[in-house]
Amino acid sequence: MPAFSLDPAQITWCAELRELATDRLAPLAAKGEPGRVNRPLVAALGELGLLARLFDAGALDLCLLRESLAQTCTEAETALALQGLGTHPVAAFGTPAQRARWLPEVTAGRAVAAFALSEPGAGSDAAALALDAVPDGNGGWRLHGEKRWISNAPEADFATVFARTTRGAGARGVTAFLVPADRPGLGGEPLDMLSPHALGTLTFDGVPVGPEDLLGEPDGGFRVAMHTLNLFRPSVGAFAVGMAQAALDAAVAHTAARPAFGGVLADLQAVSHRIAEMATRTEAARLLVYAAATAYDSGDPDVPRRSAMAKLLATETAQYVVDAAVQVHGAAALQRGHLLEHLYREVRAPRIYEGATEVQRAIIAKELYAAHARHSEAALPAKAVSA
Repeated sequence: MPAFSLDPAQITWCAELRELATDRLAPLAAKGEPGRVNRPLVAALGELGLLARLFDAGALDLCLLRESLAQTCTEAETALALQGLGTHPVAAFGTPAQRARWLPEVTAGRAVAAFALSEPGAGSDAAALALDAVPDGNGGWRLHGEKRWISNAPEADFATVFARTTRGAGARGVTAFLVPADRPGLGGEPLDMLSPHALGTLTFDGVPVGPEDLLGEPDGGFRVAMHTLNLFRPSVGAFAVGMAQAALDAAVAHTAARPAFGGVLADLQAVSHRIAEMATRTEAARLLVYAAATAYDSGDPDVPRRSAMAKLLATETAQYVVDAAVQVHGAAALQRGHLLEHLYREVRAPRIYEGATEVQRAIIAKELYAAHARHSEAALPAKAVSA
């Protein structure tokens, strides 16, 4: 296991990102309508070159981007991440025509993307999705069904949509399509969530798609989905680390100054030890995120396990740290408009989306036992010879 330490250029870049988020992005985020796509914010991300960076950089840079923005403007972080999640399948699996049509629009902040995987009956179990792609007799399909809890829906300009093209085939019968928002039969509505993000449904009433809309091969959509999620899972962890760091910084500042029992809160051992625990868990999560991202960038075959571990630890850590920061602040932290009130609502969802905590544990265990089986099988000939 290598040691992870950012070089001076990366440290400087992260500081610049935090400054940009504070000075340029946070004011635009504050003007946005809760629960709706903030197009001026997306446009600013494009103008600043941050959206283009999503497709030019590796997994570690993506993590640094998300962590840095999350420390000062979670809305900007989320807008950037959703552009990457919805567009990555186009960048990685799209045809030249698809890439030419959509990538310049996305990177400029003029087009908004969605990643349409989850359904009312298929959230974490992506192989169980039921959106039906019915052959139309002319080489294309008609999509029937519903997607739910889709970020940027129903306002996105296009969506990467995963549909079942072969029934009874589980993960092997799923195909990915690029579906522009103006296709006939495509509808949807926003959902009112605890944390007011742009999240909604997409309904498909015979939406036409053809071979030119394929992302990857027919029945190869599960590979498209997993390729995307393996990249973005560590960066969900980075988002969580950014929120944890913001909460930790707020807790340190508050406890160092808040009068209590003839001194300040930091003088109380119970409080200072809680702060130490928050800091240690945050740093451990950060290092695991960086390790997973570096593994992805280096082509390590162990990426699924590392990505799952990074998302698992970082999101669970952020939940702990934000909750602990609220506790040491007291009632003030739960006042509407307080940083920690905002983070308290924001921090819950990452433990669910892009694979819930329980799914990450299942992936980690599966990968561990698969590795054990491979090693045991490889050792069999040597044992046979020695016998």
